[in-house]
Amino acid sequence: MADYTLPDLPYDFAALEPYISGAIMELHHDKHHATYVKGVNSTIEQLAEAREQDSFTHLTGLEKTLSFHLGGHINHSIFWPNMSPDGGDKPTGELAQAIEEYFGSFDRFRAQFQANALGIQGSGWSILAWDTLGQRLHIVQLYDQQANLPACLVPLLMLDMWEHAYYLDYRNDKAAFVAQWWNIANWADVQQRFEQARAQTPGLV
Repeated sequence: MADYTLPDLPYDFAALEPYISGAIMELHHDKHHATYVKGVNSTIEQLAEAREQDSFTHLTGLEKTLSFHLGGHINHSIFWPNMSPDGGDKPTGELAQAIEEYFGSFDRFRAQFQANALGIQGSGWSILAWDTLGQRLHIVQLYDQQANLPACLVPLLMLDMWEHAYYLDYRNDKAAFVAQWWNIANWADVQQRFEQARAQTPGLV
C-alpha cells in the first residue's frame, strides 16, 4: 500500500489560463508531482528493506532522497490550492492585518515576496510562512524542494520557481511569470491556512 498519493487538482488543467496554460498544469501535476509521489513511496520501501537487512550503507543517500521527494510532494500539495481561477486581488480580514503589521502594507509585502522569488538561485520556492515560535509572518526562500527552512515555519503561500512551473509559457522571463501569478493567488486558501496555523501550533515548538 502506498504511503502517499497524488491529490487531484481542485480545478481543470486549463482553469488558470491565460496566466498558466493547461499544458503546463497537466505536465506539472501528472508528471512532475506524480514523480515526487512515486519517489517518496519508493524510498520508504528501500528504507524498510535496509532495516530488514540491517544494512545502512546507503542511508545518507536514501535520507536525502526521502527529503527531496517528500518535499516535492508536500510543496505541490500546498501550491495547487494556493491558486484559483477566482483568485487575485488582495487578502482581507486578519490575514490582511497581519501582512500590514509585519510588512508595512500589502504592496510592500508583494514587492518583497516578488523579489524573494526572483532572487532564488537555481530551483526553489518563495514562501509566506507562519513562525510558530515567534508567532509572526516571514517570507523565506526554499532551495530545491527541501533545503533552507527552519523547523518552526508553516507554509501558507507557496510560489514554485522551478523552470517546469513556467518555462513553456514564459520562457526565461521569470519576472513576467511572477507578475501574472498574482492574478490567480487564492487568498481564501491562504487565509484558512493562516487561521489553522495560528490556532493549532502554539506551544508546538
